[in-house]
Amino acid sequence: MPSRRRTLLKVIILGDSGVGKTSLMNQYVNKKFSNQYKATIGADFLTKEVEFEDRLFTLQIWDTAGQERFQSLGVAFYRGADCCVLVYDVNVQKSFDNLNNWREEFLIQASPSDPENFPFIVLGNKVDVDGGNSRVVSEKKARAWCASKGDIPYFETSAKEGINVEEAFQVIAKNALKNGEEEEIYLPDTIDVGSTSQQRASGCDC
Repeated sequence: MPSRRRTLLKVIILGDSGVGKTSLMNQYVNKKFSNQYKATIGADFLTKEVEFEDRLFTLQIWDTAGQERFQSLGVAFYRGADCCVLVYDVNVQKSFDNLNNWREEFLIQASPSDPENFPFIVLGNKVDVDGGNSRVVSEKKARAWCASKGDIPYFETSAKEGINVEEAFQVIAKNALKNGEEEEIYLPDTIDVGSTSQQRASGCDC
């Protein structure tokens, strides 16, 4: 079997605690949803392989804690990101108001080479709650904010119902690919299970 080129793309998900960052990631990668809320401690990541034009890409999706006490961990996790996903809860005004803070924080911590054109994507999550009757942030308002920040792509999602999750992550992957510096990894027929391979597989350079 010939070796295949694989490119690693790093995606960071940011937003207030409780907006559904972990649920969105789990719905996309594992097609699962849990009603049990458990705050992320520090950061965690999942990987998913996607294929574009007969090429294999590994999305490394980092889910970071929304609590302020963990924000000091940001630098290590943000660095090297190819795309940043900003998530808010359409039923919580404060989570929308804080999008700008998360965006600015990311640009400061990650220091991308071209901050003006770095790919962000905004997800307005939990559109399923109460049949949409309890939402306080309109789609029009969210799209206006995205337009003011350089036409950031916007999706309204439900991690619980799986609404627009797959579609949003397809755009996330494509935008990360456009931005990402390709790191080509050749997959041999046999895999060396030595320490070097294990470090590479962990995706962590810390």
